[in-house]
Amino acid sequence: EKPDGIIVSMGGQTALNVGVELWRRGDLQKAGVEILGTQIPIIEATEDREIFSQKLKEINETIALSYSATSIDEAMEAANKIGYPVLIRAAYALGGLGSGFAANDDELKVMAAKAFTTSEQILIDQDLRGWKELEYEVVRDSSDNCITVCNMENFDPLGIHTGDSIVVAPSQTLTNREYFMLRRTALKVVRHLGIVGECNIQYALHPDSERYCIIEVNARLSRSSALASKATGYPLAYVATKLSLGKNLVSIQNSITKTTTACFEPSLDYCVLKMPRWDLKKFNRVSNKLGSSMLSVGEVMSIGRTFEEVIQKACRMVNPSLDGLEGEDSNIIDDDADLEESLRIPTDRRLFAVQLALEKGWSVDKVFELTKIDRWFLSKLMNIATMRKACKEAGSLETLTASNPRERLRALKMAGFSDRQIARYVGLPSTLKGEQQVRDLRKKYQVVPVVKQIDTLAAEFPAQTNYLYMTYSGDTDDVTSGDYDDELTPVARSTL
Repeated sequence: EKPDGIIVSMGGQTALNVGVELWRRGDLQKAGVEILGTQIPIIEATEDREIFSQKLKEINETIALSYSATSIDEAMEAANKIGYPVLIRAAYALGGLGSGFAANDDELKVMAAKAFTTSEQILIDQDLRGWKELEYEVVRDSSDNCITVCNMENFDPLGIHTGDSIVVAPSQTLTNREYFMLRRTALKVVRHLGIVGECNIQYALHPDSERYCIIEVNARLSRSSALASKATGYPLAYVATKLSLGKNLVSIQNSITKTTTACFEPSLDYCVLKMPRWDLKKFNRVSNKLGSSMLSVGEVMSIGRTFEEVIQKACRMVNPSLDGLEGEDSNIIDDDADLEESLRIPTDRRLFAVQLALEKGWSVDKVFELTKIDRWFLSKLMNIATMRKACKEAGSLETLTASNPRERLRALKMAGFSDRQIARYVGLPSTLKGEQQVRDLRKKYQVVPVVKQIDTLAAEFPAQTNYLYMTYSGDTDDVTSGDYDDELTPVARSTL
């Protein structure tokens, strides 16, 4: 093809590895192919643990205690310096391939041998399980304009691969001080490294203090970048490409508002949640334990105005047989299962075990001690369990709506409960007929969803792009069908 230049930060870890190898062999230099955007030495600095650690020391930032190794003996020496348990992972690997936790020398030998099959260098990291895991998506241009586009927080504590964890944007449990502390660090690190285009920086934050460690910087578009783009409406891949071609953030138009520039930080007046999907049942003898190596095969994204709403929406999308987030009614957790064990060990079913425990009356503190999931998230799940209990105790739709019917129905819908869930809780038939009764009553009291628009700037500027979601947490639609009457096809018009 004889290209003039290539961007190695597009195409995931594979493209990055291929680009670095071609550069090291001198093939790109011989062909006169220019590297656009982030340069190879910078990418190598983010991928090589020793160089990365040295770079961060220059600006008084720290990574989690970590050593690289090229043999099993070196790995054992590093592990004993850090102290067991440790995390073993392959350098230049995709999706945490070949990674895991080792509690002693014997386990380390097995894990290290496995990791060396995918990479010549492995990393031995300090075990930070139980800390909060956060990510910031950062964009920087060649003129040193630098912004954070989106920050995201993992529902699960550190120790589970981000691809296997529920992720919420923007972060929900950080204080204002913590948010700006990590944002300031992200900008400082990205500027010091000299990244041009898009990257993300991952943190481990101690849950009871402001101590933090930088886990890694990905100098490429990743799975998280796709989520951040969809969550904010900020086209990261498009902007990163323009920046790699030498443009600056001020000269690129915001494709949502079409009036402001790309040099702004999106402001979200809604909540976005990503939930992974697993298909582990398809394989015999496969463990469903979640760890540092990614097992999920896909994910869904839900948008709403409350955490309760988005997590229930996500459950319905990721598994069509579910009506929402339920413990007992989901039939996912076996009756004879050890509930404490189901909470302690992270699996693809743990969320439903947590909900079952809360439905059975377990306290938020008790569940926190077993799972280390932040108490804020658990309190929101407790709200869902409490509202379910209130519906069941009412026993009938008439009793449930005997007083303040509109407020009660609206509160349930704002918390993400489907009409089918409410019908089942109050003893109506688990059929379309029971669901229709709830819907008819809801409409009678004018409890209907509204259409909201994602405008990236929390409604400060009018949006020209039709990026919409529906929610019960609002009073008016951001757009009306009349605005687009001229664009409707005859079939679409006939359905209105």
